[in-house]
This record gives sequence, C-alpha cells and structure tokens, in this order.
Amino acid sequence: ADNSSPSLPLVERTNQLSIQEFTSKYISSEFLTYTYKPEDTISSEEQKYKLSIYDAATIPTTDLNACFNLIEETSSEAYKNSSTGWSPTKKKKEMKLPDMKYLVVRREVLSSDDGEVEGENAVVGFMSFMITYEDGKEVIYLYEIHLSSEVQKQGVGKRLLLVLMEIGRRVGMEKAMLTVFTSNGVAQRLYEAIGFGTDEYSPRPRRLRNGMVKEPDYRIMSVRLDGGPYL
Repeated sequence: ADNSSPSLPLVERTNQLSIQEFTSKYISSEFLTYTYKPEDTISSEEQKYKLSIYDAATIPTTDLNACFNLIEETSSEAYKNSSTGWSPTKKKKEMKLPDMKYLVVRREVLSSDDGEVEGENAVVGFMSFMITYEDGKEVIYLYEIHLSSEVQKQGVGKRLLLVLMEIGRRVGMEKAMLTVFTSNGVAQRLYEAIGFGTDEYSPRPRRLRNGMVKEPDYRIMSVRLDGGPYL
C-alpha cells in the first residue's frame, strides 16, 4: 500500500516518510559536506566536515549521547539560569521524539604523518529539527544546534541553518522557527544575520505588580521561507 496518501496533510505525510525517503526527497548530497577555508591560508589548512542525517529511530546511541553531551557542555548553564531549569531526563526524552531529525557533524580527519587516522568519528556538532505545526502554521522547527568549541567561528552553524531553511522550503513549510535564550547573544546575532527575527508569538516583557518589568528569558525567532534557494 502507498503510505503517502495524498489525503493526509503535508506535515503528517512528511513525518510518515522513512529517513531514507525523506533524504532522497529533500536533501541534496552537497548539503552533507562543508569545507571551511580560513582567510589566513598561510598557517591553517582548509577543514572538511561530513554531515550524516538520522531520525530518532535511526541515530546511533553513541551519536545521540555525543549530541546530548554537546547540549550539556554548551547550554546546561543557560538552562539552569532560566525558568525552564535543566533536566537531563526531560532533554533525553525530547531528543527521542519520533518525528525528530538530526544532522550530525563530523570533522573529516586527514591521516597524520605516521599514517594514523585520529578521532575520525568524533561528533563535533549537530542540529535537530522537526517538521511540525506551531500556532497552526506548518513550520520546520529547530530544536537544537550545538557545536563543540573547537569548530566554532568556522561557518558551520550558519551552514546548518541554511540547510535547515532549504529543507523547510523544499518540504513546503511556511517558516523556520527556533527558541533561543535571551542570554545567548552570539546565537541571536547569527540567527539575525541570516534573516531570523522575533516571531509574533515570542513572549513579551511583563510588568509585575511592584511595577518592575520582567523580561522573558527566551525568545522565539522565525523566518518566512518564501525566498530561496538558501544554499
């Protein structure tokens, strides 16, 4: 039987696809490699990255654990200092939601002088996202994007976001959305640089009874996917 029954809405139809079907339909092979060419070519070589795509059912446990460790390393403090709080159990449960998809980043390691290949499979970053509804709109929602410190400032984050937007555009989603802690200025500047702005559903500052204004500790950002291609 053909599972992709046209009577199903687009979001549900897309989430019924196996990760292989999703990949062949919406992901070009050039999305899965990225080369960073430093401006200063004298001292440093270009660095190649490989991306692998999974869903919650197919991501290897070691990769899932590596992704979780990256969240903990880069963001657990921000969670702890927020109204959300940090709960490893809740975060791991969210990471296993059936419709969650992952792009996992590995550095392509060239063999060293003695021919040894080192750290070839180490996960250095990842992005997780979902094709879903938000306030009745069809969106591609970015759940997590984390890079280990040694690969930051190499354009990997921007590259992942453009891939996200292009996948969303190809699926036919109205916008790409994400939630970011207001304490994370670096991330917000990156999102703004590629077109994300404060979403209409982002929480507003609240005036408390004593007259003080309480700023929300997170911001919902989005970008309409009516342009493109983004890559």
